[in-house]
Amino acid sequence: MAAAGVAPDISLREATQRKLRRFSELRGKPVAAGEFWDIVAITAADEKQEVAYKQQLSEKLNRKELPLGVQYHVFVDPAGAKIGGYSQRLPNASALGKIFTALPLGNPIYQMLELKLAMYIDFPTHMNPGILVTCADDIELYSIGEFEFIRFDKPGFTALAHPSSLTIGTTHGVFVLDPLNYLGHNELEYRCCHRFLHKPSIENMREFNAVCRPGNCYQQGLAGGDTACLKLDSEYVYTDSLFYMDHKSAKKLLAFYEEVGTLNCEIDAYGDFLQALGPGASVEYTRNTSNVTKEESELVDMRQRIFYLLKGTSLNVIVLNNSKFYHIGTTEEYLLHFTSDSSLKSELGLMTIAFSISPGIPDCSDKAPCIIQSILDARCSVAPGSVVEYSRLGPDVLVGENCIISGSHILTKTVLPANTFVCSLSLKMNGHLKYSTMAFGVQDNLKKNVKTLSDIKLLQFFGVCFLSCLDIWNLKVTEELFSGNKTCLSLWTARIFPVCCSLTGSVTASLKMLNAIKTKSTFNLNSYKLVSIEEMLVCKDVEDMITYREQIFVEISLNKKQSDLEVF
Repeated sequence: MAAAGVAPDISLREATQRKLRRFSELRGKPVAAGEFWDIVAITAADEKQEVAYKQQLSEKLNRKELPLGVQYHVFVDPAGAKIGGYSQRLPNASALGKIFTALPLGNPIYQMLELKLAMYIDFPTHMNPGILVTCADDIELYSIGEFEFIRFDKPGFTALAHPSSLTIGTTHGVFVLDPLNYLGHNELEYRCCHRFLHKPSIENMREFNAVCRPGNCYQQGLAGGDTACLKLDSEYVYTDSLFYMDHKSAKKLLAFYEEVGTLNCEIDAYGDFLQALGPGASVEYTRNTSNVTKEESELVDMRQRIFYLLKGTSLNVIVLNNSKFYHIGTTEEYLLHFTSDSSLKSELGLMTIAFSISPGIPDCSDKAPCIIQSILDARCSVAPGSVVEYSRLGPDVLVGENCIISGSHILTKTVLPANTFVCSLSLKMNGHLKYSTMAFGVQDNLKKNVKTLSDIKLLQFFGVCFLSCLDIWNLKVTEELFSGNKTCLSLWTARIFPVCCSLTGSVTASLKMLNAIKTKSTFNLNSYKLVSIEEMLVCKDVEDMITYREQIFVEISLNKKQSDLEVF
């Protein structure tokens, strides 16, 4: 139980800070056997991403930002169908990966990888041989009491569960737990799961008895990700985050994969593994394809084979009643948690200025900008609610509210309208180093696609009909305007971003095309070679982007040393 008079957010903050301190003590030092993970495996969607991940891991190990003596591996998806994507809802993580998303935390800064390892720091010493599976864009915070530990020691699968609103449950996995034989709840509970529901409707949650009634939970609030904490008079469900499979279960799945060979359909480790578990599991889910990105002819058959393979395997659930699950996979979530006065910012200790050279930020009660490993001139201005990462901004740069600027270098006099997204990439084209900058509205839906050219009027760029934008840029509507699949046309595949010889030039060009939309003035893109975001990722020069970040890192480090000497 939580200590009397201690609010959940305070106990979460204290538990989180303890984990961060413990991980900090292990960074750059060899770890003893059993003290940490034997292997840390990261999955990459393709070979380009694999190269990016390996290079970033190498940099971290050289700078002693990770525990040493651990096997760090990157595994690229084999050819064929895959579930891995390219962070289309948070494109500044697309080029170098969501697991390497920078956080306004630490000195030097943490990325999502370090935070994950820190938050799970207690797990390895209380875990039987097996595999822990987690996602790259969520954060789990929990408090379980000073002398308790989370134990992964039961056969089969074991998952963490967090109390959440019914609305949150519709976009996550929901556990149908066996009833308790006592009243009240502890911070940490080991429960058996009857069945697992994947992104169920509220009606299904009720039908399968997943909904918990109010009045039997001690907490002052329950987890809801980026929503306010639930009150005690609300109903709630238990939602998923990470899960563990024991060695026997992992070997069973590996043997099955080796028997099948190349997969020709999308298999989801959460939806297709967990829904097969528990005594109440039903084969019916295998025919439900509503949550599938791309439906293939073999999908139902493959799902059914997995169901019968895992049928009868137990699903153990570790209920964390004083916990919160935060998702940071979209531009809106990213801005909310890094800049607003959110619970996560307080509980995790996120900073307004993290490892940067930046002018002072005025105090603001509910919102502030967030500067991560960037160099800003003292005379530039960044409005509350905006995030700047791995960038250089000159003296005459004015950034509006709720903007995201990543990997960019803006020298000239520039005004970025509110809700602008700007991310620059280094490209290798025909053996030459080039640059391109994606620029659009923070709320633009890059994933929305249409099947025909006549329907592109349904797409919107910065809130404006995409057809009108093409007219402003003097671009013709042809199939050549889009890369990739010509029956899946989207902002992601639209060839509208200029390729330039310099980083600053690419930012300037893309901001001019953006400004033309805002001012309804003409900006001719015909004089440029144009690429889509999809093509940027194919041509990305990982080494040059990492070099650019390293240059910023070195300059900030030297500046900090100089400042320390002056103080001394």
